[in-house]
Order: sequence, then C-alpha cells, then structure tokens
Amino acid sequence: MSRPTTRRGPGDIPVLEVGGARVTAGWVRPDGWQVSGLTRAPLPAQGSAEQLIEALARAGAGLGAEPGAAWGIAMPGPFDYVRGVAHYAGTGRLQALAGVDVRSALYQALPHQPGSLCFSNDASAFLVGEWLIGSARGATRCVGVTLGAGVGSAFLDRGNVIDVGPSVPPQAELRLLSHAGRPLEDWVSRRAIRAAFAQAGGAPTLGVRQIAELARTGDPAAVTAFDGAFRALGEVLGPWLQRFGAELLVLGGSISRSWDLIERPLRAGLSRCSDWRFSIETAGDPELSPLVGAAYPAVCPTS
Repeated sequence: MSRPTTRRGPGDIPVLEVGGARVTAGWVRPDGWQVSGLTRAPLPAQGSAEQLIEALARAGAGLGAEPGAAWGIAMPGPFDYVRGVAHYAGTGRLQALAGVDVRSALYQALPHQPGSLCFSNDASAFLVGEWLIGSARGATRCVGVTLGAGVGSAFLDRGNVIDVGPSVPPQAELRLLSHAGRPLEDWVSRRAIRAAFAQAGGAPTLGVRQIAELARTGDPAAVTAFDGAFRALGEVLGPWLQRFGAELLVLGGSISRSWDLIERPLRAGLSRCSDWRFSIETAGDPELSPLVGAAYPAVCPTS
C-alpha cells in the first residue's frame, strides 16, 4: 500500500479531502500515487460560510503550493462538482456553505491562486483511490460504499466514474433511495444505528463505536441495531450491484471497521434481493485512498 512519503517532488498534486468534521490536506505523487505532507484539521461544526472557507484555505495554505497549481478537492454531496457550488441545505453538515460558490471562494482565499480546482465526490474519490492503490486495484467494474454520518456510494468502470444511466441509482447516490418507505439513511447511518439501539432498549447516549462493542458481547439491542441497518443496506444495494454488473464491492468509512458485525446481515440482505455473484472487500488504504482519488482527475481530466 502507498504510505506517506517525507518529501514533495515536482509534479505532485495538492489535494484537500473535506469531511463533515475535518479537512485533510496533502500532496499526491502521480508516479506511484504516494502521499506526502499529510495534515488534518477540524472544521467548525457550526461555523459560518466565511469561517468554513477560511478553514479550508488555511489547510490548503499549509501545503505551500505554487501559483497556478492544479488542485484536487474531494467534497461530500450534494455538491455541483462541475461548477463548484455546494448544496448542503438541510443536510446537517457544512450547511453554512449551501449555495456558496466554493470554487470562486477558494480562488480568492488561497494565498497563491490555483491554476485549476478539480472537485470530486468524496465517495468517488475513495473508490478511485482504492482502484489505484487499494482493494479494488485491477477491478473492471466495482462499487464503493462509505459508511459514516450517511451512506456514500460510487460506481466505477475501468477507473471511470459512472454517475448517470440505467445501471446506477439517481446521481449514483444510494442515499437518495428508500427502504420500507423510509430514506435509506434512516436505516444506515450513525444517527440511524443509535436510534435503532435506543428503540430496542439501549442507552440513547452511546455512540456507534460503543454500540459495536456491546454487539460483540451479544447485547440484544446492539445486535438488533446492526442487523437491521445492514440487512436494509443489502436489500437496497443488491439489485444495483446486479444491474451494474459489479465484480467487486468495497466498503469504507468509519463504520466499516465493524466488518465483523456487518458481514452477516449485509450478505443476508444482498442474497435476499439479488443472486448476483461478486466479491466484497473492506478498504485497503482508507486513509489515503480519498486523497489519491481526488488527485486522479486533476492528472487525468479526460479519463
């Protein structure tokens, strides 16, 4: 796996990976897809648009990129990746950026004006990175699902992101789908697992990591919460894996670390709604893959 190098070289791409709570900055070397200069900084959860842009620019400024550099930036959706405009109203994260032209704002806020800013969906960046350096290396058609505050998804054909057409969900976003009459993220997300745990009699103050620890001891409420979430995910996801002709499913995101609790209900849900045969892997390099995937379109814009 690619690990952070200690020195930046000529031709390296400055990248930002933006999450709901933090921003990660680094350099990616296209020759070998190695990462250097890795830093992470928190984002102000309740900050204004100006404060959020300032935090992103401060993280980018720490890289010391020259004027005219081509940047790669991974952002969560909903986001207009062509225009660089955020659509986060009502999402519960980064809401102050709703309607903001992030591209123009960063052109102004970064200390040395970039030559270009190439925005990617964060789940797509994750899967492209896994295709280059991780568990999806060499796969022809693969699907990535990230599990955390919500459900991220991406569909890849020979390294090309597929986000339109009959073989993928609308905008290739599983989060836009429903299960049993409710949005999928009401079943599969941090808040959903916590809510299901509390409804089954568990303490509402516990986080997902603590619930996972209880599930490993056989706690009924915790097992119920995980089983319900990932059986639902499998039932929604299975038909789309078959329609896309996926040979591989790659799971990432913080919740995917509980694969020992996820695998059984996920496979049960998948088999209930699809007889398609494919492999399932957890991310090979979950920390670096999104950075590598963010750099890839800046290097290969027509791929």
